[in-house]
Amino acid sequence: MPKLFRTLIFTFFGLSQFANAQFGFSHELGLITGPVAFQSDYGERNNFETDAGNTGFGIGLVHYLNFSYRADCNCYTPETYFNDHFKLRSELSFSKTNLEHFGQWVTPEKVAKSIDAAQLKAMTGSTSVTDIGMQLEFYPWSIRDFTATTGSWGPYISLGGHFSFYSPTVETSFGDQKLSKLNIHPKYWEPSEGEDHGFSPKSGTAWSILGSVGTRYKLTPLSDLLVDLRFQYYFSNWVDGLNPNPNKYPENKHNDWLVWLNFGYIYYLD
Repeated sequence: MPKLFRTLIFTFFGLSQFANAQFGFSHELGLITGPVAFQSDYGERNNFETDAGNTGFGIGLVHYLNFSYRADCNCYTPETYFNDHFKLRSELSFSKTNLEHFGQWVTPEKVAKSIDAAQLKAMTGSTSVTDIGMQLEFYPWSIRDFTATTGSWGPYISLGGHFSFYSPTVETSFGDQKLSKLNIHPKYWEPSEGEDHGFSPKSGTAWSILGSVGTRYKLTPLSDLLVDLRFQYYFSNWVDGLNPNPNKYPENKHNDWLVWLNFGYIYYLD
């Protein structure tokens, strides 16, 4: 793992310890997991088969700063709008998605008649992404009222940023299965944005912005269940390992992004 990524992990946990020591906020810790739909240069845009086929799985560790309650004195903080409606969420997560081409350009009829279509269909890959970052969550209803009522619901929306370490793979089952000019679709063989080809199995890093909408359910006085729908946009088009020349192939000019439906369990630390 790169030195920069290790530094971010230490910062992630160090900020939590600093906040606890200096301000006395209470803390929550949890696990999240669920299906990930990766939107990339594999497949056809706005195509259900692509969206359903290029789906992976994610898991994460989440930490919250709860501003409405102080763990050091077992008491509420001063009642302000911010304290009663916002939480700061830190996260370390991992997802992996297997990818292939779907849609009208790789139907069985086209694959049987066209070498280009057969090359396209034979190209497969995957991407593994490790994320670390923060989100600010806004709860329109009172956090204090939610915390005090077992069986209550706490909907929220959030916005934040992550630093991502990605590791893609690119393969083909066409011909002798080598990544060569004879086996790769022409548009992916051409140079693109500093790379020799429109594909690259190189690992890398990227920043991303994400937003989510979700809700908590108060299971017990010290635990919640969570469901959360996330939209995450990467400031890179290489996360999936594919990036055909955007000037020549504008249909593939958009950066990679994903949708993650996650379910979680949150525990309140004393």
